[in-house]
Formats: sequence, structure tokens, C-alpha cells
Amino acid sequence: MAAMQQGCRSCRPGAPALAAFVLLLAGCASQPPAPPPPAPAVVVPQADGPVLDPLRLQVIFSAMQQVGVPYAWGGSTPSGFDCSGLVQYVFRNAGFALPRTAAEQLGAASALPLDEAAPGDLLFFRDRGTTSHVAIYLGDGRFVHAPRTGRNVSLDTFDGNAYWRARFAGAGRVIPRL
Repeated sequence: MAAMQQGCRSCRPGAPALAAFVLLLAGCASQPPAPPPPAPAVVVPQADGPVLDPLRLQVIFSAMQQVGVPYAWGGSTPSGFDCSGLVQYVFRNAGFALPRTAAEQLGAASALPLDEAAPGDLLFFRDRGTTSHVAIYLGDGRFVHAPRTGRNVSLDTFDGNAYWRARFAGAGRVIPRL
């Protein structure tokens, strides 16, 4: 027993240091981590154009989500789209019922010049005198469309594509401006 007490006495000098270490760890574990420093303010430049209403934003975002979907003649679902099927699908998601073909969609839209078109408006193209293609305008000469067999839904521009520029027939509005 004396040997045991002797052994315990030899452990006692380190006991206060061990107890302090344990308390220090317990204190560290019980305090929440320091909050991260505040993020720097982000300044978002304002465009000179009109503020987009939620319906137009929904049309634009829905159209952009379809980029990469394969072209399918007669297609109107995310498994495959033709041009008017893409437009019909995107606008249906925003709560607008549009006819099925590009020519019928032209008839359902209010005509306007391209320089008055806003993001979410429609662009119509002609081939051999008939309205044969439709796209969703994004602004600044850019649009989303399902171009043709063998291609996917994609972004295009008037500046970058003489084919579409030469066939442009006009713009149309389905969603009223605020």
C-alpha cells in the first residue's frame, strides 16, 4: 500500500498541469468558432434597359436550362425539342399557353421591331417566304433556340451568325411589358 501511495504521490506534481490542459481543451470545445469576417460589399452594375419582371426572368432561365438538349423534330420536352416546341415548353412553364408551330406563335405575338425587343420576347425567321423558325430573345442580339437536326438547343447571336441574320423576319411579344 505504501508503494501505491508513493506512486500516487509521484503522479501528483503533474496532475495540476494535466487538469489545466483538460480544462483548456474543454473550454476550447465549448466556445463557438469565431464568425468569419464580413464579405465585402458586392456592387451590381445596373443595366440601362428595363427591369425584367418575374415572368420574363422565368422564361429566360427556363430557356437557358434547356441549352444542350438535343434537337428532335416535333419534340416539345427536355428529352428533345424543335424550335417551336422549345418556345411552347418554356412559356408553358411560365404560365403562358402558346400554339405549337412557329407560324402560329407569330400569329399569337404582337409584332415589334428588334430594337424594341426585350429579353423574353420571340424572334421569328423565314425561309422561302414562310415563318419556319422561332427563338427566345435574351437581349443584345443574343437568343436561345433549337436550330436543326444534329444540333442541340444553343445560344446564338445575330453578329456571330449570318445565316440567322439573313433570315430574320421580326420580333414578337407575348408577355406584356411592365
